[in-house]
Amino acid sequence: MKTLNRRDFLRTSGAAAVLAATPGLSYSQMVGSAGPFDDYRALVCVFMFGGNDSFNMLVPNTSAEYNAYATSRQNLAIQQNDLLPITPASAGTPDFGLHPTLGGIQGLFNSGDAAFVTNVGPLVEPTTKDQYFNGSVTLPPQLFSHNDQQDQWTSLRGNVSSKTGWAGRMADLIRSGVTEQQMATNASLFGANLFQSADDTVAYVMGPGGPLQFEGFSTDPNNILFQQRAAFRRVVDAQHGTVYERGFADVQRRAIDAADTVTGAINSAPPITAVFPQSQLGTQLRTVARLIAVREQLQMKRQIFFVAAGGFDSHDSQNQDQPGLLGGISDAISAFQAATVELGEASSVTTFTQSDFGRTLTSNGDGTDHAWGGNQLVVGGAVNGRELYGNFPLLAINGPEDVGGGRMIPSTSADQYAATLAKWFGIADGELDIVAPNLGNFAQRDLGFMIA
Repeated sequence: MKTLNRRDFLRTSGAAAVLAATPGLSYSQMVGSAGPFDDYRALVCVFMFGGNDSFNMLVPNTSAEYNAYATSRQNLAIQQNDLLPITPASAGTPDFGLHPTLGGIQGLFNSGDAAFVTNVGPLVEPTTKDQYFNGSVTLPPQLFSHNDQQDQWTSLRGNVSSKTGWAGRMADLIRSGVTEQQMATNASLFGANLFQSADDTVAYVMGPGGPLQFEGFSTDPNNILFQQRAAFRRVVDAQHGTVYERGFADVQRRAIDAADTVTGAINSAPPITAVFPQSQLGTQLRTVARLIAVREQLQMKRQIFFVAAGGFDSHDSQNQDQPGLLGGISDAISAFQAATVELGEASSVTTFTQSDFGRTLTSNGDGTDHAWGGNQLVVGGAVNGRELYGNFPLLAINGPEDVGGGRMIPSTSADQYAATLAKWFGIADGELDIVAPNLGNFAQRDLGFMIA
């Protein structure tokens, strides 16, 4: 499971303040056809590290389906009278309930600003239970492994090696249309990640509260460390003899400039009255909101943010830990949505979740184990909300989608999920297969949960 060690290293090394590389022609991908853009759009990925037990997040609330759920989940089942009721708008769709700590999400769903994409996960091609067991389809490698499935979600690589993520590929495709931006298209507030890795653009990595400054420097001319900063700047601005020295100096120069530019912009952001929880995720999303508030100052047209929370690897103490984990997600996302409304950008910002994988329906006595398909949440003013997209499975052990222990075969692919978001972001339909390489194996390219 992801820890903060890498981020601590980045903080002390100064490497966490790298601005996007200058746009250039990629050797491995075409130049995208998008842009220049005349509007603003942002995607915000909330990654739940560890594998969220999302079949306790969204629960069928009709008698037969709930009884199947309760029988499978045993001591982990949420009591039916504790579920927060939601009713999808589509006629004939069964009622569902949310985990009792998801009050904020319940409000967003019922107001039409949130939707769920159900039983979604990494797939190379459509897969049935029979095909899974007889080996007649290509499966993503290393199913049920944390690192491998995090990579599957963030890269959509299927069974092909990939050093880029789908957000990184989107940034590459639009780079010629966002040349005036003063900050990278991709920005992470939770360390470097595969999701935003690209061939030609570089994500800007900052701390939860904003850019991380170089240690030992000061921007205050009256501070002795200001002279140290000036001396360092003279070193990186000097003429260097080798391509390696020039490359390293260029990275350091861009790091200093980026930290100054973005910090200055954040400090000039107008106050936001939306109240964010005092949590790591709340801090990250509050910073994202402040960056959105200064989008015009930074000349931003397209942004992709990566934020995250950990602790979802619920092998034990699930009944004790899950309420706080899900409640923290609900409170932070609800506050962020309120902030986008306050900024007048609710229809321009879409927040969506990802996680390593779903978890087993069966209990191991005190928690759950690694599984496959799960439910994801999409929030924003441009979301076709108050709906469930995809096919919600029967939550029964040995049911049609169960490959063992309540591990659900996804009925919707992560490629379809990503492509739907990418299309709304401005990627042309003909280029969606670059973003989501396995998309061509599925009949439905757009799941319909975004308003065009």
